[in-house]
Amino acid sequence: MHEELVSLLSNIEVTRREFVMTTLIAGFALAVQPIQAQTTITTDTTGLVAGEVKIPTADGQIPAYQAMPATGKSFPVVLVVQEIFGVHEHIKDICRRFAKLGHMAIAPELYARQGDVSKLPDFNEIISKVVSKVPDAQVMSDLDATVAYAKKSGKGQTAKLGITGFCWGGRIVWLYAAHNPQLKAGVAWYGRLVGRDSGNELQPKNPVDVATSLKAPVLGLYGADDQGIPLDTVERMRVALKEAKGAARQSEIIVYPKTPHGFHADYRPSYRPEEAKEGWRRLQEWFKKHGAA
Repeated sequence: MHEELVSLLSNIEVTRREFVMTTLIAGFALAVQPIQAQTTITTDTTGLVAGEVKIPTADGQIPAYQAMPATGKSFPVVLVVQEIFGVHEHIKDICRRFAKLGHMAIAPELYARQGDVSKLPDFNEIISKVVSKVPDAQVMSDLDATVAYAKKSGKGQTAKLGITGFCWGGRIVWLYAAHNPQLKAGVAWYGRLVGRDSGNELQPKNPVDVATSLKAPVLGLYGADDQGIPLDTVERMRVALKEAKGAARQSEIIVYPKTPHGFHADYRPSYRPEEAKEGWRRLQEWFKKHGAA
């Protein structure tokens, strides 16, 4: 009886570890406080269906934020990949912005098994305690599951599939463009191209390693003053893309002068309104050009 109880408790603990997060956080992550209220964009839900949903995966359900028009169907699907801070209010708002443009936008919580970063006050702590433990293979599988969910819903037109991501999610955009042959287009906002968060057994490859394997064209949006993404790594990626064929050769990288990391994050001091607006315009044009809108 004792052995059976130990086994039961062990199984419960495994389940708890695998899905630390069963619901999304409210508001913003602690590490980005205080919020720059004067610049933060808030998109309302008028004319939309928006809120939390559950995405079935191979080993359970992960929470996600979804937004789409309240009427109609066959909406182009866009995967919105979180910043390093998880699916907090800024990522939810981006989903609503896409919905206002006629998309079905979904942001799955891709750290759900590894931990809740919303209460961690320090950037480095977020990386060491959670982000470094998130396998790329798991992320690719969860994004595939999100696409399957959108298709099964009867509302999403996955033949027009796009993906965009910010910071940590920018790196994921490049990887997913090399992973899913059904993807039409991707837009990566200041995602690492080489370095710290890859090259180990959980994150074995950098975007520069998969540049020649892209199955969909990616638009990269970067800042010249990004202290975490040196310009020489951006140039390495550009060279790799030029030497490739097919979708990779169609990819493009834009570097904004005198612009820092996180320039699209309107709730942070790094926000640069002109560059953010121009990047958002380019994103829409890119999706339309390549069949994701």
